[in-house]
Amino acid sequence: MVLDSGSNDNTCGLAAELGARVVHRRFDSYAGQRNFGLKEITYKHDWILMIDADERVPADLRDEILEKARSGTEEITLYLMRRRDHLFGRWIRHSSGYPTWFGRLGRRGEVWVERPINEIYHTSGNTGRLQGHLHHYPFNKGFSAWIAKHNVYSSMEAELLMAPSHQRSSVAAICSRDPVVRRQAQKRVAYALPGRPLLIFFALYLFKGGFLEGRAGLTFCLLRTWYEYMIDCKHRELLHRRQGLPV
Repeated sequence: MVLDSGSNDNTCGLAAELGARVVHRRFDSYAGQRNFGLKEITYKHDWILMIDADERVPADLRDEILEKARSGTEEITLYLMRRRDHLFGRWIRHSSGYPTWFGRLGRRGEVWVERPINEIYHTSGNTGRLQGHLHHYPFNKGFSAWIAKHNVYSSMEAELLMAPSHQRSSVAAICSRDPVVRRQAQKRVAYALPGRPLLIFFALYLFKGGFLEGRAGLTFCLLRTWYEYMIDCKHRELLHRRQGLPV
């Protein structure tokens, strides 16, 4: 099943030719799209795998997913997985800050999504972890498309920083065994650090080992730094406008 939000290429035509069901919905937010797909569409099977157009499921992950769907326990209703980001034909393991765990395989009726961007998955049951990886090709449409997309992302992140719900993290959350809870708490701490974009660059390029990945590593770390800096700039802009100050 393909949930289309207004693509202007031949995605829908190709999907229909291959026998996929195509559903159209105007985009409002990433969480909105996910929740619509999870709650408003009827499915034949109990398990739903959510992937984006720039992600691929390799054979080992496919087999693992099928095995879990056949033999999984009733208690586990959401499976977390990791993703391998690719640039210039290689897996950029160090520069991307790997590993990041996120939910994508959920039991129908048991999963919902919060946060309009960089979504957080929740479930009424327990979570499990898959050993296989999604393959992610964030630059498959070129650098211009990546920059345009992250220009939008940075605006959305800046808006979220202005929300009352953006609170300080507790020590318990920062040290949580749940990788999703821990990552969100650490991100909230990072947003309060001075010089955060540069700190992220040095963390990814030097501490995590991005320098070992040559041009791909340097490129990815610099782009990530630019993205984080844009979030900070737009957040500062919103603060100034709220106070009636010139930007």
